[in-house]
Amino acid sequence: MIKNINFDEKGLIPAVVQDVNNGDVLMMGFMNEESLRRTMKSKEVWFYSRSRQELWHKGETSGNVIKLKGIKYNCENNSLLVSGIPTGPVCHTGNQTCYYRDLTEKDLEE
Repeated sequence: MIKNINFDEKGLIPAVVQDVNNGDVLMMGFMNEESLRRTMKSKEVWFYSRSRQELWHKGETSGNVIKLKGIKYNCENNSLLVSGIPTGPVCHTGNQTCYYRDLTEKDLEE
């Protein structure tokens, strides 16, 4: 599978994580080849931190890991859809998902 993936010029690919049980979009992160391999081998989700320039295991500080259930890639081979089961809140804010705020027309006017 990895040979089919189109990583960007920095060796990264966006990875959207979805709760396999209810379909909620949990978060979006970036993976490089090593984090993708670790995810597939460990069956827990790993990412590459662009700010820290290092691999990170989701939940390494909070304990709220995401158990891997599957990975799909899109028709252009340039993004991933990771299906998993979260063991607790996914967002660093304590929310179940990182997508908890609505963008409204009022926001666009401001």
